[in-house]
Amino acid sequence: MVHALSLGLILFATWLLMSGILDPLILILGILSCAGVVAIVMRMDVIDHEAVPVHLTLGALSYWPWLLWEIVKANIDVTRRVLLPSAGISPTMVEIRASQKSDLGLVIFANSITLTPGTISIDVETGGRILVHALSREGAESLMDGEMDRRVTAMAGAATDGTGG
Repeated sequence: MVHALSLGLILFATWLLMSGILDPLILILGILSCAGVVAIVMRMDVIDHEAVPVHLTLGALSYWPWLLWEIVKANIDVTRRVLLPSAGISPTMVEIRASQKSDLGLVIFANSITLTPGTISIDVETGGRILVHALSREGAESLMDGEMDRRVTAMAGAATDGTGG
């Protein structure tokens, strides 16, 4: 029920931000529309901890700024390597061992790697191994130090019971 309620609030907040209309009749119609979508989704039985990851909210508030800063730093590094040939590009493939046990945590980790310029997740195995292509050996080594893995695990948890954390 918590997931259904949070989904309804997220839908309504998104609708309100996009429409910007505060007319009472339109607000009521928006609430009814969101309630209808939630009812359909509940009937389809697709609301769970992965579809509406409420449990990640607090952890994401600290993870997102860190990830954005890593993206900025990686952008600067990639730009430097492209504009200054002396900086060197050394394409490298590495296999990263992820400590996340939930599928959601593993996907967040793999997507975080791909969002960071200069690295891309090529293959993700359910056992927690991610094959990564890095633009440089330094980029691969920075992934292997495990900082991103630790932060994703702290945010998403390492639970295997389907709660995600």
